[in-house]
Amino acid sequence: MNRRTFITTAGTATMAGLALANAPLRALDSKRRFGIQLWSVARMLSEDFSGTIAMLAKLGYREIETYGPYTFSDQRQIDGWKNTAKMLGFSGSGFFGLSAAQIKAVFDSHGMTVPSMHTDLFTLQTRMGELAEAARALGATYVTLPAIPAEERKTLDDYKRMADVFNAIGQSATRHGVRFAYHNHGYGFAPMDGKVPIDTLLDATDPAHVFLEMDTYWTTAGGADPKEYLARYKGRYRMMHLKDMKGQQRFAGDGGAPADWIALFPYLTWLGDGSLDMAGIIEAAKASGVEHFFVEQDRADDLKVAIAGSAAYMKKIGFE
Repeated sequence: MNRRTFITTAGTATMAGLALANAPLRALDSKRRFGIQLWSVARMLSEDFSGTIAMLAKLGYREIETYGPYTFSDQRQIDGWKNTAKMLGFSGSGFFGLSAAQIKAVFDSHGMTVPSMHTDLFTLQTRMGELAEAARALGATYVTLPAIPAEERKTLDDYKRMADVFNAIGQSATRHGVRFAYHNHGYGFAPMDGKVPIDTLLDATDPAHVFLEMDTYWTTAGGADPKEYLARYKGRYRMMHLKDMKGQQRFAGDGGAPADWIALFPYLTWLGDGSLDMAGIIEAAKASGVEHFFVEQDRADDLKVAIAGSAAYMKKIGFE
């Protein structure tokens, strides 16, 4: 779908999207709950799903963001995950062998909710009906793309094309009663042809249909200021991945290659243990309209210490 077609065919979907986009933000003036992206504890979940969820609840995590693939995901993603799982040494994903009703019952028993489901580009494009059905079963609002495939972000024109793709996915999500969101990594912040690709992407997407999830660590590593982006795109960021950083680290490259990310993994730390102004970023996020705050710990020397430390920090600054 090109931009001209998008503009002339938005119609009902745009009106529905505006209703979603302008809906009152959840409990902005009340004490907030904080959550965790389950990828943080993926191996632990694969070994003991129920026990790990109980541990997270005991620490105070009350919101969950899942990750795919799911049983209904596009087959290409399922096949790709099988290869990835062999390298990772664990295979658990999605609902970990449970039905949507069963996994929701586990979360409900610990007072947890699921605002967002991470999924892949293929599934967003080919399985929106099944994805939205699962989201509704869990009570999730957002179906979120965690990354743009490397082959789709090599040039500035690629980012322009991806904006068209995002607009089409966003309209589809709206028609199915959910919201589409994009989670940024560190690529897209280094200029291409005199322009910042992520700015090109965000400026060309429709705020009524395309929402955003900021990753504090990768945004900073890309050389951008999280507070500045939250202010500039006020109302569009609805979720955050919270990660702290030891020192002031930046990618050696443009943030687009795995080697760039791997080089910065050792500087990841739990909230309050690093150098980022997490309290200031979170306050800026609240002012921008962020509704959900998920701790994400891509790696840690001691994972249990890290996720406990982040939970303690969130409570310290006033979250439930």
